[in-house]
Order: sequence, then C-alpha cells, then structure tokens
Amino acid sequence: MPVQITIIGLGQTGGSFGLALAAHKDKIFVTGHDKEIGIERLAKKKGAVDATNHNLPASVENADLILLAVPVHQVQETFKYISLDIKKDAVVVDLSPVKSEVAKWARELLPAHCHYVGLVHAIGPLYLNQTETGLDAARADLFSHGVFMLSAPPGTPGAAIKLVADFVSLLGATAMMTDLVESDGLMTSAHLLPQLTSASLLSATIGQPGWQEVRKVASRAYYTATAAFGEDGDAEALSMLTLHNRENIVRGMDRLIESLVELRDDIEDGNEEALKHRLTTAQRERAQWIGERGRGDWSEEEKQPVEKLTLMQRMFGTGIGRSARKDG
Repeated sequence: MPVQITIIGLGQTGGSFGLALAAHKDKIFVTGHDKEIGIERLAKKKGAVDATNHNLPASVENADLILLAVPVHQVQETFKYISLDIKKDAVVVDLSPVKSEVAKWARELLPAHCHYVGLVHAIGPLYLNQTETGLDAARADLFSHGVFMLSAPPGTPGAAIKLVADFVSLLGATAMMTDLVESDGLMTSAHLLPQLTSASLLSATIGQPGWQEVRKVASRAYYTATAAFGEDGDAEALSMLTLHNRENIVRGMDRLIESLVELRDDIEDGNEEALKHRLTTAQRERAQWIGERGRGDWSEEEKQPVEKLTLMQRMFGTGIGRSARKDG
C-alpha cells in the first residue's frame, strides 16, 4: 500500500516536494492542499500532486506524513484545523525557520497519538542565485544536494524521525540532525539576519535625503543587497520569526553592528591597509563558501546524516504503526 503524503501549501517548496516525489508513484500517493483552489488545480496539472482536497481537515485524515509548507504565521492555525483529523502515528512536519516556538504549538495543539518533527530546508546549489517564488518556480531537483536540518522533541520515536529522513533522501538531499534550540541559532545567521539587514538598508536609504536621485541610478549592487527582503518578502512572517527568536537575533545583530562599526572606523581613520584586508577577506570567504556549497564539501562538518530506511523497509520492516505513543 502506498505511503500517503499530504502537502499543505503548494508554492515553490510544496510544489517542488510533489514534483520530486512524483518519481516514486509506485510507493507514494500525494494529496495537495492550498488556500487557493486555482493553485491546487495547477499543481495537479503539473503533476506535483496525485489528488487535491480543498477541505483542509479532510486532506490529512489518511496521511502517514503531513508536510506544512506554509508561512510561520499560518502554522499555528493550521495545527488547530487539522488536529482532530490526524490519524494515529501520523507524522506532522513543518518547514518554518524557527522551531522552538512551533514545537510548543505542536505540543499544545496536536493530538498525543501523532508525532511532530521539524525541518528547515536549504535549496540545492543549482538554484542558489535564483529568486523566483511560487508554484511556477517549483522544480523536482530544487533540493538536490541540499541539506535539511531535522529536529524533534525529546521522546519522538525513531521510526517517525526515520520516516522524515527517508522523505528528505527522496528529494536528493541530506538530513542533518539538530536539536530545536540549535536549529534556531543556526537559522539566525543563515536566514533571518540577511533579511533584517536587507530591510534595514531599505529603511536607511529610501526616503532619505538624496533618494529622489539615488533611486534613478541604483542598480545591481542595490538590487542584490535588498533582494533578501524584496517584493516577495513576507513582513508578517519575518516579524513573527524574529520575535520568536529574539535572543539569537539580538546577539546576531550585535555582531553585525560591531562589524559595521569596525568597518566605519577603518574608513573614518583612512586606514587603507586595514580596509583592504577586511574587504578582501570577506570576498575570499564568500567565494570559499560558494565553492563548498556548490560541491557539498563540508570538510569541517561535525554532524553525520541520520541513518535512513527506504520507504519499503519502513512500511514492511520497521513500520511506524508499531512505534511508541508520543508523550502527551
């Protein structure tokens, strides 16, 4: 019997999940749900889902794995809507960049007979410099050679974690185990700080003296620097993620401010040697990161990928139905 997967949210992420899973139709059946019925129909037409169900609670009632590919400010409400219809031992996964708060919602709102596992995704190196979003930007190989941080509350059955790790492997990616707190700390620098920096640059320039002329000549450098929080940036989601991760964000911003002050001091002092060294070091380290990201070369990586089982092994060998009941 195929593994039943429900994807809630059929944008670039959810659509890419479906397109990647479409290569395994003999083992998986994917149901899609989106708040926009037109998006559901398009996802079905593109082959990203096998079926759609616009009734949110009904879309999850038979699912072994439920994937929430929605903005963080929709996760809590979604948990409430689906909680009564989740079957025993189903695994609920969210993709929000901040995990500690979402895990708290899961503990409060989801039934004790299901299991929550958090994922934070990073797209594959082939698409690192692309900024398109939405279902039209979904690709079957979007996450190929990428890394997913996988975190779960203490006591989560191993079978639930392995199911999620197995899902990640079907995307061509690697699952890296973290705990909830560590995941939040890592995503401060990787996801939230770049967006807040972009928003800060926009605030520091738009509407300021000279902007009427600056806006006419601002080009690639300005566009690139502000793209992290551009036209597709979700202000509500970023605000919520930031406030739910305040301690990490404040520490990260303190480091950023310190770096800016040091840079300003070099400029104010006319210290050409120090300024050149600072800039060339930053440029070299960025190039090194891009090279490592493209090759998947993490020579200093201390963590090991989670042990994975194939879907067939999971279903017929260590079936999740025999896993322990989650603590309430």
